[in-house]
This record gives sequence, C-alpha cells and structure tokens, in this order.
Amino acid sequence: MDKDQRGRGGGGAAAFGFGVGVVLMDHHHTSRHKTRRLDYWQAILRQLCQEALMWNDAKVQSYQELNTLYISTRAAKIADASTGFVEQHFQRDSVRNVEGYISATKKQMEIVRKLAEDCCMYGTENQSDGSPLARAALHFGTSRGTLVAEKETLVGILSEKVSEPLRASITGAPLEDARHLTRRYERLRQEVEVQAAEVMRRQSKCKDPFAESSMKLKNAEAKLMELRSSLVALERETTDAMSDVEDQQQRTTFQRLLAMVDAERSFHRNSIAVLEDLHSKIILEMQVSDFSLQSATSERDVHVPPVHEDITSVVSDGQRSGTWSDNYTVAKIIHSFDAQADGELSLAVDDYVVVRQVAPNGWSEGECMGKAGWFPSAYVEIQEKAPGSTNSL
Repeated sequence: MDKDQRGRGGGGAAAFGFGVGVVLMDHHHTSRHKTRRLDYWQAILRQLCQEALMWNDAKVQSYQELNTLYISTRAAKIADASTGFVEQHFQRDSVRNVEGYISATKKQMEIVRKLAEDCCMYGTENQSDGSPLARAALHFGTSRGTLVAEKETLVGILSEKVSEPLRASITGAPLEDARHLTRRYERLRQEVEVQAAEVMRRQSKCKDPFAESSMKLKNAEAKLMELRSSLVALERETTDAMSDVEDQQQRTTFQRLLAMVDAERSFHRNSIAVLEDLHSKIILEMQVSDFSLQSATSERDVHVPPVHEDITSVVSDGQRSGTWSDNYTVAKIIHSFDAQADGELSLAVDDYVVVRQVAPNGWSEGECMGKAGWFPSAYVEIQEKAPGSTNSL
C-alpha cells in the first residue's frame, strides 16, 4: 500500500511537474512571440531612422507642428467639437459672444425706443400747460432717441466689421483648402509607413539577389522612395498653408478686436455728450421753476403778456424777487433755448437780449433780434445797464 501510494504520489508529482513545464513553455513561447514582434517593429523604426524618412528629431518636430496647426484651426471651426484648449476656441467663441451681444442689444433698444417715444408724446401733449415736467420729459425722450441711434450705429459696426469677418476667417475657403492638404498628408504618411514595413519584410526574406523576391524588393524600395519624395513635398506645402491660415486668423481677430474697441469708444463718447447736455437741460428746468416732485400739478405763476405790450419794469439780477422798476437791462445769453409754446422767445448762445421784466417763477420777458417773448431767467447773464439808466442793478 505504501509503495502503491508512493507510486501514485510520484506519478502525481510528475504530472504536476509536466503541467508546470507546459505552462512555462507556453509562457516562454508567448514571450518570445511578443519579443519578436517588438524587435520587428523596432527594426522597422531603426531602418526608417537610418534612412532619414520621418522619424528623426526634425521630422517628428515638423509633424507635431503640423498636427498642432491642424488641431488649432480645426477647433476654430464653428461645427467642430471641443478639444479642451481655451486658445483653440477663441475665434469661435468670439463670434458667438459678439452675435449674442448684438441680439441682446437689439432687444434693449426696442425697450428704450418705446420709453423715448412715450416721453416725447407726453412732453408734446402738455407743452401748452407750461409744465416743467413736460419740458423735462421732452428733453429726456429726445435725448434717449439720440442714444438709440448711437446704439444702432454701434450694432451695425459690430455686425459688419467684427462678427462677419471673424466668421469668414473660420469658415472660409483658405482654411478648408489647408485642412484638405493636411488630410492628404496624413493618408500619404500612413502609406509610407506601410510601404516601409513591406520593404523590411522583403529584405528579411530575400536571400538570393537573383531570385524573383529580389526583384520584388527592388520594386518595393523604388515605390518607397517615390512615396518619400511626395511626402516631403506635401509636408512642406501643407505646413505653409496651415501656417498662413493660422497667421491670418490671428491678424483678423486682432484687427476685429481693435475695431470693436474703437466702435465702443465712439459710442460711449457720444453718449456722454448727449447725457451731459440732457443733464444740463433738466437742471436748468429745475432752477428756473419752483416745481416740486411731490406736487401733482404745476402752473406758471405769471401770465404771458402780448409780445408787443410795453413792459419796462425789471427786477435786479441779484434779488430776482418779482419787484419792478422803471428801467430795463441788457443780458448775454449763456445757454440756448428753443421756444416750444406761444409767447416764448428762442435764445442763441452769445447773443444779447433786452430784459423787460423778471417774474418770480424764474421766467423773464424780453426782446431779441426784433422778437419778444418769455424765456428762462437762468439762461441769461446781466451784462450792463441800458443807456440812460441811473439805478444800479
């Protein structure tokens, strides 16, 4: 029994040893197969490097540069997918953002235009009442209309000189042509790799220089040389085309950004001028009236007399208290005024007006250029007494 058991045990050990040996042999064969494949491809690469095809440092760097240019311009196209690099999205995102800004601005302009129209309508319909609010509303509506016109000019520039040129730079024919060359170059590069591997395979099998295999090897080598020459020429052409496209995109984007800044500077400069003029007019309206924001209505305190009525009384410029005297004075116009109601007198800056009377509500009556009427007292500045006057102003 012990002998049989030892026999069986010895047989089992032998079987186990045989199994381990088989596994080790399989592993050895697999490792040798992988090693041979690795050596085979390394030999191909060494051969390509020795023949200065494209795997030396200069060729690798050139290929990487071309690939970078392709990815950059590809990501700049509107329809292409994201690649994760912020700089590659710049032209595409710039177009989208500018177009979004234009769309939002147009909607805002419609709201402001409606506000301006309502203010002008109110001011026009209530001018006969002499309401300071009506005059202020008319000034406000007119100025807002001017601002809307300035905004329309800005939107037109952004569309014609910023958005459209940027879109053309990322969807135009030069980019498509350069990208087509890049795809051709990539296909040809793969053909060269396949042909180089074929040459290496035939070189390893060719033993007899006079056999048929030798002739096939020579044909394969000749085809490889032809493909190499074509690849070098196409690489140079493709790199130049892609570089030109990228340079053009950068120049266009730079110029369009500058055009956008110039347009916005002009818009804001003109807008400030309009707002300053509007502010001045509203402040003057407030100064020449005792109008209060808490009042429901406001009426002019002094009845506007006929323009030909002989009124010669005047109040001193320092008091403006509504008292009257027997003399009149000459005043210089320091702010223009457009008559908007019957009985009012239009004023032009630097002209002179003969002031006949000054009312307590901030309005004065006088004559200028042969016309008589009422005007805001704050719009003029007393200059001198009329000839023959003896009282001090």
